[in-house]
Amino acid sequence: MTTTIRVSDDIKDRLERLKRDDETFDELLDRLSRDEKDIEAIAGSFDRPEDEGLSESVTQTHEELNESLEDRTERSEQ
Repeated sequence: MTTTIRVSDDIKDRLERLKRDDETFDELLDRLSRDEKDIEAIAGSFDRPEDEGLSESVTQTHEELNESLEDRTERSEQ
């Protein structure tokens, strides 16, 4: 089954920059959506008492990396 997703030209350009040379857009979107869930699963696995604070640290680092990527993407568009 195929579904068409409409995105703006800016978003398409960003996705093209994120896409690996040997990757289809379907594979790119799968990878990006899976990575987000994988990070959350990893962070959730640190909910043991001896790992106190580690989950928050992983989540914060993930958010900072996303912000950094967005900043670099915006600068490259200018």
